[in-house]
Amino acid sequence: MVATRFALMYPELTTKLILENPIGLEDYRLFVPYKTLDELYQTELKRTAKSIADYHQSYYTSWKPTYSEWVQVPAAHGHADYPKVAQASALTYAMIYQQPVVYEFDNLKVPTLLVIGQEDRTIVGKGYIKDKQKLQEHGQYPQLGQQTVKAIPNAKLVELKGWGIYRTWKQRRSFMRLC
Repeated sequence: MVATRFALMYPELTTKLILENPIGLEDYRLFVPYKTLDELYQTELKRTAKSIADYHQSYYTSWKPTYSEWVQVPAAHGHADYPKVAQASALTYAMIYQQPVVYEFDNLKVPTLLVIGQEDRTIVGKGYIKDKQKLQEHGQYPQLGQQTVKAIPNAKLVELKGWGIYRTWKQRRSFMRLC
């Protein structure tokens, strides 16, 4: 979402845009319950290393021990700066929720490459959704990728079968060299 917002605000500084399994391909306000900034912050403060690991694991099609590095930094609860990290997380979530970019894709002026893992099912705030039907309807990146490439002028879509939101850095680096 940040890269999209930058390209929208500064088209003269942006020569191309590559979006890899980006969040913001749908408006989360339409199906994720609203939470105040204080509620978000309190939720972050209450997280444990296990709850953070469980949250991250929910995005993988299959969990591998090598992925554990992704949960180490957010799980640093013993650190004196953790309340600042929690505040930053709450503010980031609020921005994602309150400032969707999905309605502005047609305003992008730069060539855009959209790379979508066909196993991705990301929904920002999915832990707040109690309706299982909504969980099944949203976060469907194969369809979201198709919709988004149609909405962005001069866009191309690369669909990666068997890929979800996370892959190892080695695999990502190999793919990005192709771009």
